[in-house]
Amino acid sequence: MLFNKDMLRLYAITDRECLRGRDIVSQVEQAVLGGATIIQLRDKGLSQSEVIDTAKRLLPVCHSFGVPLIVNDDYTAALESGADGVHVGAEDASVAEIRRIAGEGFIIGATAKTVSQALLAQEQGADYLGVGAVFPSPTKTNAIRITPQQLTEICGSVHIPAVAIGGINRENVHVIKGCGQCGIAVVSAVFAAEDVKGAAADMRKAAEEVCS
Repeated sequence: MLFNKDMLRLYAITDRECLRGRDIVSQVEQAVLGGATIIQLRDKGLSQSEVIDTAKRLLPVCHSFGVPLIVNDDYTAALESGADGVHVGAEDASVAEIRRIAGEGFIIGATAKTVSQALLAQEQGADYLGVGAVFPSPTKTNAIRITPQQLTEICGSVHIPAVAIGGINRENVHVIKGCGQCGIAVVSAVFAAEDVKGAAADMRKAAEEVCS
C-alpha cells in the first residue's frame, strides 16, 4: 500500500485490556467505520505466531477500507503476515536494518522523543514518526513525557510526517493544536469506548481540528 501522510490522521492502536474480551476484528472494523485512517496491532502478550495470525485476520478488514495495518515492534511478524508496515521504538531493530530487509514500500514508523532521535529515524529511512508521550498514558504508565513545545520542535526538525501519541483524548487534544503533527494516535480514547465507532468518529473530528 502506497503510504501518504493523510493515512496518519487518526492512528488507532489496539489494546487487549481496552477491548475487555471483545473480538478484535469486529472492533477494528468499527474503528475504521468511524474514521480511523490507520490501525496498529499492539499486543505484547501475544506470541509471534499469534501476532501473525491476528494480523492476517485484520488485514482483509483494513484493506477493504483502504486502511494500512501496522504491527508494533516485530518487523518479522509484520512481513510474514503481509501487514503494510511496522512501528519500532529505540529498543527494537533499527529503521536502517528493517529498511534493508523489507525494502521500499514497507511502511516504517519510529518513536521519537527528541530532535536527535527524529533526525536519525529520518536519515535511516523512516516513513513517519510517533512523537510522545504528550500526555500521561493509561496504557504506558512509564512513558517519558514531552511538552507541546518539544512536540513542535520535533515535528519542525524533519520533513517526514509525525503523529502525536500518548494519553490523547477529546478533552485534552486541543492543547497540541498547531504543534505540527499531521495526526493523532489513540488507544483507549477509541478502543476502551463502549461505542468504538462513535468514539472513532469523535476523535477523527478532533484530529481534523488540531492537525496540519
